[in-house]
Amino acid sequence: MSIIEQAAERLEQLRKAGIEVPVITPGSAQPEGAAAAGAPGAAAPVDAQQAAPSGGAPKKQSRRVALDLERLQAAGLVTPASSNSKIAGEMRVIKRPLLANAQGKGAPKVERGNLIMVTSSLASEGKTFVAVNLALSIAMEVDSTVLLVDGDVVAPGVMHTLGLSESKGLIDLLTTPGLEVGDVMFKTNVERLSILPAGTAHDRASELLAGDGMARLIRDLAARYPERIILFDSPPLLATTESRSLAAHMGQIVMVVEADRTPRGTVEDALSKIEACPVVMTVLNKAVESELGSYYSYRSGEGRKRA
Repeated sequence: MSIIEQAAERLEQLRKAGIEVPVITPGSAQPEGAAAAGAPGAAAPVDAQQAAPSGGAPKKQSRRVALDLERLQAAGLVTPASSNSKIAGEMRVIKRPLLANAQGKGAPKVERGNLIMVTSSLASEGKTFVAVNLALSIAMEVDSTVLLVDGDVVAPGVMHTLGLSESKGLIDLLTTPGLEVGDVMFKTNVERLSILPAGTAHDRASELLAGDGMARLIRDLAARYPERIILFDSPPLLATTESRSLAAHMGQIVMVVEADRTPRGTVEDALSKIEACPVVMTVLNKAVESELGSYYSYRSGEGRKRA
């Protein structure tokens, strides 16, 4: 049997095994229908499976996307090339106590300290901007990795902020039997950063996030990646009930407050919705520089709540 005949037979075996074999068109370097890797606004995942060397069960691979780092930097986000920028310095101030708590260096020890939720009282206070920047900043640590989860399943913004297309994600894990985290999670060209999109829109999103399936998923994420920071971008506390459901599982919460817009009573009302999280940190966003001095446009204050 010739080499070509052997290859054809092997391809037929892979198809019968249910493995999708990419078709390369003449003059093209990518499978039909695939987005160009690194193209702004388009995720370009690798094949989800490849044949095992022994010809046995297919071996799963994580999907990958290339973030346009120049675009992110122009949008005011932290990138490896902007590690000395003002926003990068501000994110360092915010992440230090969070990482200390997550790594057991705080006193007292924070349970589930690697589960962190970023939220706000109201919409448009900048929580997604802070969550994405915080994830990018943590990914630049030499001994930390981070999984950024878009938990705002009603109005997801993480993928758009990163210049990527929406994809299956969190909601699909809760609604599709047999689907695993590795099937919907993206690894990125920022070495220590992975992304879990919000996933397919669902009419019962609130109930799904409050259900036992979500509790099991969060426990699984925390146990599977004990050294990884799992950072959730959450819906606003006063706009929906999803964030309150998420908060019950978190070890730390970052509360984003828009300067000169969000009334103190509104913030206090939102904080009262957080019932059992041991650490809550507030971050003042969009502050006029003269209000805070010459360096920081964010400030943080840690408050410990009773469990």
